[in-house]
Amino acid sequence: MNSQQRHDALFAGRTPDRVPVYPILMTFAAREIGRKYSEFARDYRVLVEGNLTCMERYGFDAVSVISDPWRETAAFGAKVDFPTDDVPMCTDQFVTGWDELKKLPDADLTGNSRARDRIEGVAAFKRALGNAVPIIGWIEGPLAEAVDLAGMTNLLMKLMIEPAFAEALMDKCLVTAEAFARLQIEAGANIMGVGDAAASQVSPDLYARMVMPRQKRLFDAIHAMGAKVKLHICGNITRHLSAMAQTGADIIDFDYMVPVEHARASVGQESILCGNIDPVGGVLNSTPERVRDECLKLLSRQRGQRFILSAGCEIPAATPPENLKALCDAVRG
Repeated sequence: MNSQQRHDALFAGRTPDRVPVYPILMTFAAREIGRKYSEFARDYRVLVEGNLTCMERYGFDAVSVISDPWRETAAFGAKVDFPTDDVPMCTDQFVTGWDELKKLPDADLTGNSRARDRIEGVAAFKRALGNAVPIIGWIEGPLAEAVDLAGMTNLLMKLMIEPAFAEALMDKCLVTAEAFARLQIEAGANIMGVGDAAASQVSPDLYARMVMPRQKRLFDAIHAMGAKVKLHICGNITRHLSAMAQTGADIIDFDYMVPVEHARASVGQESILCGNIDPVGGVLNSTPERVRDECLKLLSRQRGQRFILSAGCEIPAATPPENLKALCDAVRG
C-alpha cells in the first residue's frame, strides 16, 4: 500500500498494511533544510520543500500546509509580523465589540498574499505527489479564528457575558473557514486539518452548546466538498472528547495528556485517533531507543483500532533527527 491507500483503508473501516504515521512538522521542517522560519511561513516553496525533504528522510504518510494560525486573520486585514527565525506574531486583535464586527469585511482569501500562499502550497504538493500521499490543507476553526480576531481574554469573556457577540463572530469565521477549505480542496487537498486550539480553554457546556455545533456545520460542508476532516485541539481535551466525536471529524488528534484508553472509550470505534507521544518529554528530550519503546507500547494498546501514530502536537525544532526517525520507523515493526 502507498500512503494514500493506507488512509483510504482506515476511512473505509478496513485494516491497512501498517499503521500510518504522521508527525506535525513546522519549525523542524524549516530547520531540516536550513531555512529560517519566516521563510517557511511566508513562502510556500520553502514549506513544500521542507515537508517533502522530511517525508523522504523519515518516511511518514502525509504532508500538510500547516505553518501558523494567522492566514485567515491576515485575509481579514490584520497586520502579521515575521520574526526572522520564529513563528509569526499578530497583536492586532481589532474586533473587540459590535462596532468592529459590523465593519469587518469578508476575508480576502484570493487577493491576500498569505491566504493565497497556502492555496499555492497545496497545489505544489499536488503537482509533486499526485494521488500517492494525502495532502492536508489547514484552516482555523470558528472559535480559534474568533480568538485570533478578538483576543483570547476578550473572546472568552464574551462567551460568558455577551454570547450573542461571540456567536456572531464565530459565524463570520465559520463562513470564512468554509470558503478557505473549498479553495484548498479545489487546489488538491483531500484532508482538511482544522485547528481549534482555543476550544480546550472553554467548559464542556460551552463547547457542546456553542463551539461543537459550528464545527459540525463546517465539517459537514467539507465532507460535501469531497474531503475528510482532521480536528486538532491541542492540550488536555479529555473532557471534550465525547462531544468532539459528534462533530463528524474523520480524524481526531489527541495530545499526550489524554490517556489513549480514555480517548478510545470517549470517541468510540468509528473515529480515527491520531497521537499521542509527548513531543517534548517523549521525543525532543529522549533517545531513539526510548522513543521506539514508547511508540511500540502505544501501538500495542491500539492494535486493531483505527489509529494514526503521531506526537501529541508539533515536533519541536531542536528534536534530534534520530528521535524523529525512531518514531516514524516504529510503525514498521
